[in-house]
Amino acid sequence: MKVIHVIIGLNLGGAELMLFRLSEALNGDDDQEHSVISLTDYGKLGPILTSKGVSVTALGMRNILDVPRVSYKLWQIFRLRKPDIVQTWMYHADLIGGIVARFSGIKNIIWGVRSTNIHRGVSKVTRGIRILCVFFSYVIPKLIVCAAEASRKAHVRIGYSQRRMTVIPNGFDTKLLTATLEDRMQIRTAAGFSESDLVVGSLGRYNPAKDHDNFITAAAFLAKDYPNLKFLLVGRELDLENEVVMKRIRETGYSDRFVLLGERHDVARCLKAMDIFCLHSQTEGFPNVLGEAMTMGLPCVTTDVGDASFLIGDTGTVVEPHNALALAEALRYLVVAGETFRLDLGKKAQRRIHENFTMSCVKLRFKSLYDHLSLDDS
Repeated sequence: MKVIHVIIGLNLGGAELMLFRLSEALNGDDDQEHSVISLTDYGKLGPILTSKGVSVTALGMRNILDVPRVSYKLWQIFRLRKPDIVQTWMYHADLIGGIVARFSGIKNIIWGVRSTNIHRGVSKVTRGIRILCVFFSYVIPKLIVCAAEASRKAHVRIGYSQRRMTVIPNGFDTKLLTATLEDRMQIRTAAGFSESDLVVGSLGRYNPAKDHDNFITAAAFLAKDYPNLKFLLVGRELDLENEVVMKRIRETGYSDRFVLLGERHDVARCLKAMDIFCLHSQTEGFPNVLGEAMTMGLPCVTTDVGDASFLIGDTGTVVEPHNALALAEALRYLVVAGETFRLDLGKKAQRRIHENFTMSCVKLRFKSLYDHLSLDDS
């Protein structure tokens, strides 16, 4: 079976990482051949996928004026490779890849929908593309795969075809999400943390939807009561050059408690350096980073966004979004509860991931989906 995946780009992000893990997991199967087309460039994940034996093609789209040229290139690739299935990821790829695949005579088209809060964090162009996707959802895809139940409900509300939708939560490669005590000490030493410091961590790129202001405000509530409490922020644009974040940190009066590491590729090592993990977003779909923290055995506090509550289950604390006081109190509970309680809660979170959200589970669900489409054609 030949499957071509189409995505807008291959930089680090939830959809991109899920595609990376899925294509890597499936490409080793004798009956599966998966390749990836990026509408823009190779990004950071493209070369890594190529090194793992996955065919990756970048079409070089720079703006909306490139759409005709890129669509023609895509049509040529589809006509040449004759895939059994075209699977697209997120709005831009759903629209462009879906239409071109249909004009190429391909019937088995799978769309990918991930966002949950559809009213925030998107440009006017993306909103326009989503409106077109609402209309075409009834005629182009055979199936629409949502990464979260919350995402499915949100898109049904705005008019997406409900009967074509199914939910496959993200999976985590537990073999890759490991780090040693030595890794922990190296990160903590480089960050200036002592052995007695209790580190509350956040991981995710700087973006209004991630609501870092919420985390910084909650941290300020706690800092005055717990001198050994430190706060670690990891993610793209979370560095000393981010004037907005640095201004907010200075305003707390506790600048010395915050460490910003910027974008990192050693996610597991960074998580290992933390004692408590906090997801503070205003909106999410299926929050990968929360699952990664749980996989690493961290006790977690999360805002009630997307499928975060479903993912964390009874292994952590859920608070309403954009409520810094509630976030601070949930974190305070874990600080006061003590190390033994935090370790036990982290182990419980880790077991939940291993039992329900591994890449093996996701791989089986997607294979079943592909087989179902193939049977429909026979």
